[in-house]
Amino acid sequence: MKVRRSILALGAFFVLAAAVAGCGSGVPGNSVASVAGNPITLQAFNHWMYVAAKEQASQNPGQPVIVPNDPPNFSNCIAEARQGIPSLAKTATKTLRTDCQQLFTSLSSQVMDFLIKAYWYQADANKLGVKVTDAEVQKAFLAAKNQQFPNGSGYASFLSSSGQTQDDIVYRFKINTIVQKLVAKHTKPITQAAIQNYYNSHQSQFGTQESRNMRVVLAKNQADALAAKKALDSGQSWATVAKKYSTDPTTKNSGGLLNGVTKQQADPALATVAFSAPANKVLGPVKGQFGYYVFEVIHITPATHQSLAQASSLIRQQLTSSSSQSAQTAVDNTAKKDWLSQTTCRSQYAMADCKGYKAPKTATTGSSTG
Repeated sequence: MKVRRSILALGAFFVLAAAVAGCGSGVPGNSVASVAGNPITLQAFNHWMYVAAKEQASQNPGQPVIVPNDPPNFSNCIAEARQGIPSLAKTATKTLRTDCQQLFTSLSSQVMDFLIKAYWYQADANKLGVKVTDAEVQKAFLAAKNQQFPNGSGYASFLSSSGQTQDDIVYRFKINTIVQKLVAKHTKPITQAAIQNYYNSHQSQFGTQESRNMRVVLAKNQADALAAKKALDSGQSWATVAKKYSTDPTTKNSGGLLNGVTKQQADPALATVAFSAPANKVLGPVKGQFGYYVFEVIHITPATHQSLAQASSLIRQQLTSSSSQSAQTAVDNTAKKDWLSQTTCRSQYAMADCKGYKAPKTATTGSSTG
């Protein structure tokens, strides 16, 4: 087992509270980043790191918990990895430290992305005059809470297990409500003309092709094909004839049976004849790409096609989903354009949402154990 794969199992419990060292340009000493002069404090970062780790931990019960204050040496992470995964007991400390650092960076980046984008969305909402009231947020929060926890049952347990406070949950709903309103500003209405255009351009999505069940003998030469047809015409079974004369390994031992074949799936020479043939009549030989066919159509499933009226509801759903995705992308792109240049991060917490960020070169740790 690769070291990286093994230690990733412990990453779900990577709860860290790294100390802030030095003074980054424009970032207060008690903060990990600054967005247009608004600090993201170390306290907030550590809290959401804890929440993120708890969320991942719930998906991997039974793994050891990694304690805070581990960077830069990650001694606790290394010890927990060796204790929790016996195959890593003799793995080099340097290798494990590299993996621990990468685990921290991965979880840290997720948390920083959440915190920074939350600032970006609020700033763009303010810039665009998008208002979100406390009453709106409370309404959304209570509706979700009552649906998931009827009569409040289990809610306190959920808060405890997730590491969140009610204020955290309400804050998430506030940001989500802001994003929904920003997305709505970028979302274009779905018109009947757009539905018609989609329908016209995607005809194959709104029906099924004709298909046929048939029995086939694929003979290696015309003489064998003629012999096979003569045998069938004389009353011999398809099972007997296919086994004796067919060269097709997929149907030879099943009486030559082919179910649900469309015209595009069949040998073109066979398709031309078979898809204009009547049912229950032995025909052939037909020369194809791989030999000579003798066949009988035994069932015909007609093609189907939905009208525009029948397809409109599904098309509207597809276009609405696509429009929402495009609008979300537009919201993110606008926020990045407006605020990335004003987002300064301390070096230990730098990631893609930070000004001047450069992705580190990928390092490999070729060790393997077990």
